[in-house]
Amino acid sequence: MKKYLAEGIGTMFLVLLACGSAVLAGPSIGGYGVGVCFGLVLICLCYCIGNISGCHVNPAVSFAMWISGKLNSKDFAGYVVSQLIGAVIGAGFLYWFVDMSPEFNFGGVTGANNLATNVLQPGATSGMALLTEILLTFFFVFIILGATDENHGFGKFAGLAIGIALGLVNIVGIPVDNCSVNPARSFGPAVFSPDAFGDFWIMVVGPLVGAAIAVVAWRAVVPYLTKKA
Repeated sequence: MKKYLAEGIGTMFLVLLACGSAVLAGPSIGGYGVGVCFGLVLICLCYCIGNISGCHVNPAVSFAMWISGKLNSKDFAGYVVSQLIGAVIGAGFLYWFVDMSPEFNFGGVTGANNLATNVLQPGATSGMALLTEILLTFFFVFIILGATDENHGFGKFAGLAIGIALGLVNIVGIPVDNCSVNPARSFGPAVFSPDAFGDFWIMVVGPLVGAAIAVVAWRAVVPYLTKKA
């Protein structure tokens, strides 16, 4: 139960602080700054709850661990439910901030009305966003699998690699659809900005497909690494 609680709290802070950076501080830090905030928040969480739950804070990551046999079905379901609940709570705090002071200069990169929701940006198409989510999640989960691998990982430095990877994909993906690579991160804000549910399917299908590809790719690489070792 403690690991489910850790996943819920971790996802809450990911949404509150990382998405909050766009909603509350976007005008001053821009898209690059928002991406850096996502990465820094995840680095902190990795070193805080990594030894408790693995710090997935993302259904796509949990999905990858499940299909790779590192997470059983019960824990997979418990993780995803906890992550979704945590994301809604985090988004709820953001919604509360916005509602408390309509005169405050919110706006951010994504606008106060949608709470940094994952929606297509001007000029982006559904196909473009879907491909972006697949490729960026592929990269992100591939880094996670490699950094945390028992035989080939980087131990205490894994959290740094994972956080930096999340920051990088956000910097690239924000101009397309505000970057998801995490269905829970998309779900929480959408609950308080229902218009975002029109593009929500992209933020579920893309990350799950990307995570599955990452697992296949890592399994293809591991035998080579083992042989070389």
